[in-house]
Amino acid sequence: MGKASEWLREERRKVLGDWVAVCLQCGGARRWFEAYEAELPQECPECGGEMLRRCRACDAPFSSTFAVDCESCGAPLREPELFGTRIRRR
Repeated sequence: MGKASEWLREERRKVLGDWVAVCLQCGGARRWFEAYEAELPQECPECGGEMLRRCRACDAPFSSTFAVDCESCGAPLREPELFGTRIRRR
């Protein structure tokens, strides 16, 4: 990726949040800042499913709504498909 895309990614994170929480049931997502992690709901406000915000294996937060594997340790975060469609292209 070029410098422009890295700059844009960092600007987005400064405004919207550094990390992502994803509902494992419906795929809903919410960005968050570490200082406000305690305010994140444990359940999805839309469907009541579990909101995953950290890797279960290494406890690292993840930055992409489309992450299926942990950026830090490589452990699977969730199934690679949702509603019969791949979350991330191969």
